[in-house]
Amino acid sequence: MRTIAARALAALLILLTGSALQAQVGKSVTAKDANTTSEAEIATLPHMNAALAKELVAARPFLTTAAYDAFLATKLSKEQRTELYPRLFVHINLNTASREEIMLVPGMGPRFLREFLEYRPYRSLAQFRREMGKYTNAEEVARMEQYVLVPMDLNTAADDDLMTIPGFGPRMLREFKEYRPYKAIEQFRREIGKYVNEKEVARLERYVVIVP
Repeated sequence: MRTIAARALAALLILLTGSALQAQVGKSVTAKDANTTSEAEIATLPHMNAALAKELVAARPFLTTAAYDAFLATKLSKEQRTELYPRLFVHINLNTASREEIMLVPGMGPRFLREFLEYRPYRSLAQFRREMGKYTNAEEVARMEQYVLVPMDLNTAADDDLMTIPGFGPRMLREFKEYRPYKAIEQFRREIGKYVNEKEVARLERYVVIVP
């Protein structure tokens, strides 16, 4: 009985600890972010080469998964893209991605398409893990999670959550927090636009929202 109780307590502590860290952008297991991975590394991936990697980097940022797929559809066959996407992807927004975008997630099928949609709106990746964990094991949930994001509230997101944004660093963390509270997304664009170009502002904007 003591052993069972101890295990139950340990499981509860793990659950509580895990839920405290929202980590709103899925952690890479096999896939790198197509918007921030270096040109040299992209060139080594399946069906890529130096010339195509250069074209892809020049076309960045891809502000939706659909835009990323549309770009590569003119370069690679569907089968080739299917082999590439487990290694290089653009996170889908769990709350706004279209059915077609969700189906681009490697290994996605009709059953999990329904489950992804059923639990909208997602408040955190912890919720995603909990809900998807009803249907598959933790390893598969982690594999799917690397392809998704839940936008973070600009005014309340914790440092650790903001640092999950691909290509994010301490300097940008300071700038994000300096202008709190944000009243509108236009303010975010204006203030962050002091430090990076318009394309980078648009890329960063994918990961955030302003909650009224």
